[in-house]
Amino acid sequence: MRLSKSGSFVNLIKHLQDFSLLTLEIFRSFGTLKKNRKETVWEMYVIGSQALLLAILGGLFSGVILAIESGHNLEKFGATLLVSRTVSLGIVRELGPAICGILLAARTGAKNTSEIGAMQLSEQVDALRAYGINPVEKLVLPRVAAAVIMFLPLTLIADVTGIIGGMFITNTTFHIDLSYFWSTAIKVLEFKDLFVGVMKPVFFSFFIGCISCYYGLNTKGGTVNLGKNAISSVVVSSTVVLMLDFIFTKVVWEIM
Repeated sequence: MRLSKSGSFVNLIKHLQDFSLLTLEIFRSFGTLKKNRKETVWEMYVIGSQALLLAILGGLFSGVILAIESGHNLEKFGATLLVSRTVSLGIVRELGPAICGILLAARTGAKNTSEIGAMQLSEQVDALRAYGINPVEKLVLPRVAAAVIMFLPLTLIADVTGIIGGMFITNTTFHIDLSYFWSTAIKVLEFKDLFVGVMKPVFFSFFIGCISCYYGLNTKGGTVNLGKNAISSVVVSSTVVLMLDFIFTKVVWEIM
C-alpha cells in the first residue's frame, strides 16, 4: 500500500493490516449480497458493460501486435505456420488476462476510489454508519462482486478478439489459410492453458475491487488526497495484477 510521508515500515504494516481486515469483512459480508442486488446490478453495468469497447480494443491490438512480432521472427526460420499456435497460447494464457486486467484496473480502480473517496470526504460514509448501515455491505461488496462477475466475460471477449486480430494478420501478411489457423489455434490449447486463462481474471478482479475500495474508504484531507489515492489505487492494482500473473503462470505451470 502507499506509504505516508514518513515512509516508515510501521505505516506499511498498518496499511496491510487494514487491507487484510477489509478483505476479511468482505468475505464475511457475501451473505448480504442479495439485499444489495440493485446496487450490484448497476455496478455490473458500469464496470462491465461500459468497458466492453475497452476490452475489445485491448484484446484486438494485443493479438495484432503479437502476430506481427512473432510472424516476422518466425519467418526468418521458415516457420510462419507456428504463428497461429503462438497467438492462441499467448493471448489465452498471458496477454488476454494481463492486458485486460491492467486496463480494467485503471478504469475500475479510479472509478471505485473516486466515488467512495468523494462519499468519505462528504461524510456520506459516516452517515451510513449513523443509520446502522455497514458501508462495506452497501458500497464495497457490490463493487467487488460486480468486478468478479464481469471481468471474466470481458477477458474472454478480449481473448476472442485478440485471436481474430492475429488471424487477420497471419492471413493477410503471412498468407496462412484461415481453416489451418483456427484448427491449429484450438488444437494447441490444453486444459491448463484454459484453466489459467479463466482463473486469472477472477483473482485480478477481486483484488482490484478490494484495493480500489480500500483507498476510497481511507481518503482524508480533501480533494488533493482524493486524486492521490485514485492514482495510488491504479498503480497498486496494476502492480498486483502483474504479480498475480507471474505467480499463476509459475505455480500452475510447475504443478500441472
